[in-house]
Amino acid sequence: MGKIKDFINIFRHRYYEFAKVLMFILAIVLVYWQMPRAGKFRYEYQLYKPWQHETLYAPFDFPIYKDAEMLKAETDDVLKSVKPVFNYNLEATKEARTKLNEAFEAQWRAHSGYSAEANKATLMELFDRIQIQGVVAHDKALEELSPSSMVSLAKNKAVTSVTFGSLYTMSSARDSVATWAENDHPGIDEKLLSTLILNALRPNVVYDATMTKQEQDKALSRISLTYGMVQKDELIIDKGDIVDDTDFAILNSLQKKYASDYLDKGDSVQVQLSQFLLVVLLFVMVLLYLRALHKNDVYSALSKINLLLLLMVVMIIPSYWIMRLHPSFILMMPVVMLTMIMITFYSPGLTFTIQVITVLLIAMAVPNPFQYIFMQLVASMIVIFILSRHRSRRHYFITSLLLFVAYMAVYLAFTFLSSGSVDWSVVGMLALNALFTMLSLPLIFLFEKLFRLTTSLTLMELNNTNTPLLRQLAQTAPGTFQHSIQVANLCDEVLYAIGGDTLLARTGALYHDIGKMKNPMYFTENQHGGYNSHNDISNVESAQIIIAHVLDGIKMAQKARLPEQVIEFIRTHHGTRRTEYFYIMEKREHPDEEVDPADFTYHGPTPFSKETAVLMICDSVEAASRSLKEPDEESISKLVDNIIQKQMDDGQFQNVDLTMRDFTTIKKVLKKKLMSIYHVRIAYPEK
Repeated sequence: MGKIKDFINIFRHRYYEFAKVLMFILAIVLVYWQMPRAGKFRYEYQLYKPWQHETLYAPFDFPIYKDAEMLKAETDDVLKSVKPVFNYNLEATKEARTKLNEAFEAQWRAHSGYSAEANKATLMELFDRIQIQGVVAHDKALEELSPSSMVSLAKNKAVTSVTFGSLYTMSSARDSVATWAENDHPGIDEKLLSTLILNALRPNVVYDATMTKQEQDKALSRISLTYGMVQKDELIIDKGDIVDDTDFAILNSLQKKYASDYLDKGDSVQVQLSQFLLVVLLFVMVLLYLRALHKNDVYSALSKINLLLLLMVVMIIPSYWIMRLHPSFILMMPVVMLTMIMITFYSPGLTFTIQVITVLLIAMAVPNPFQYIFMQLVASMIVIFILSRHRSRRHYFITSLLLFVAYMAVYLAFTFLSSGSVDWSVVGMLALNALFTMLSLPLIFLFEKLFRLTTSLTLMELNNTNTPLLRQLAQTAPGTFQHSIQVANLCDEVLYAIGGDTLLARTGALYHDIGKMKNPMYFTENQHGGYNSHNDISNVESAQIIIAHVLDGIKMAQKARLPEQVIEFIRTHHGTRRTEYFYIMEKREHPDEEVDPADFTYHGPTPFSKETAVLMICDSVEAASRSLKEPDEESISKLVDNIIQKQMDDGQFQNVDLTMRDFTTIKKVLKKKLMSIYHVRIAYPEK
């Protein structure tokens, strides 16, 4: 029982770590489960390129398989040689002849002066000549047949070969009757007989698609897939020899035979174990990489790990299914979309690393892995080059266009390298691949909502000062609005210098003081004239109003559905500091009483990232700089140094990864910017 309790305690305190490992195990199982069960041929080779391996001898007897072009040519020849099959409908002919006889008897009673027997015999003779010969029913499948084309005619359980032109069509049958009627036949009523026979003619020869398909299948089944044999221990190719067409065909045949008889059957356990080890190795590399280099920004957030693993699985498993069902369509799978989505949520370095590992996992099932990996990595670098600097929707369209150009460049390079010809179906698939990458935009929006993450696209929208919340701030507290803009500019400059998410910090700075809208006149930047609202209330009440702007801001931000990452700037921009002015005033006015510091202290927490720490510094420095009576280089420098040192002494940056070099750079940038704002000239040393 003690061991069970110990395990429960460990799990209770480290369940977050267990959850992360569980997610990786689940991803490993899914990828391995869906991976095609086939080993890889051990040799890499290309047509008209040197054989770079040791001299190769046949390890066993195997046939030489015909390539796709040879099989297609033979298939086309066989299909052309198969005669279309037609069925002669004897019952329809007899029925039409009976009805013609009845029609003649009914019509002839009104005629006199002619021999009924002679006219009836002529009528039946003409009908039989056309109808017994056969009248073909119209069918689109017959449009390619010429009069000289041979066809098979099934009649009275016997099949004969006739020319297609020997059969009548309804049009040619009518022409034949019309030609007969134009000639003079003594004792014959040509007009009546031609009318009767035209009404009686019916198509009685029908194209039999089923029988034709059966004949084609029989003929195709006789096509041999091979055209020779290679005996065991026979020399296939020497090291350094150029792989010509014959060698290429033999090597392809060896690979096919090896895969079908050995990799898929004989070595199935070995193949599965190898695949499992490779999948585990690659995912463990991802886990270790995140723990070592992204412990604070990614590994610490389960939602970011879940999104990362989901994106990998969503790209890998469909690729495996394509390889199972239709391998040639793998070029249509927009794997680079992983990069386009990840670059929105993660750093460029992490994005590229995950893309490489994902491509390696997919390449384990791709026939030509080197070309596939090369193509995908080039595409990924293009995406990172563009979208790491520009995040507007317009640049996603530009990226898709450039992706197609990159795909084509790589494809043409490999095609010309192997002296091959351009396959336009591949060009079409690459075009569709680039087009499908535009799905990344709606997917980014979906993942942003599902995992509660904030993208650069959302931050850019929130940076617009015409958003409802910022417009309200500009109208209700114009001084605070101007202060927020100045702080945003300072944060932007500082983070650009020390490295950080400038867009996130700028957005957080614009919204950090929105809580002041509830009581704008209690903040000096919004006060006009000599009246101060704090004169009518106590120091404790004043401090509580000032402190409350943080909580009010959080409520306003949550009501406006601002991202949690932006709300964190509101929550932490004062940390756990005191409202020093009112605290000191309270101590002066009540020297004999003990003043409770909690009444004058912000609720925190302290900053936990570079961006929130920089906002705290810039907010304090910008606000304090307004109180300088005569801003000059010395006073500004002293102000910046004192504020940052005071915040460090108060322990506001204990949870922030900032070095002393970073603080030195921050001071330097802020001093330079403030001197620029207040138009202070640098004091040059005297000679």
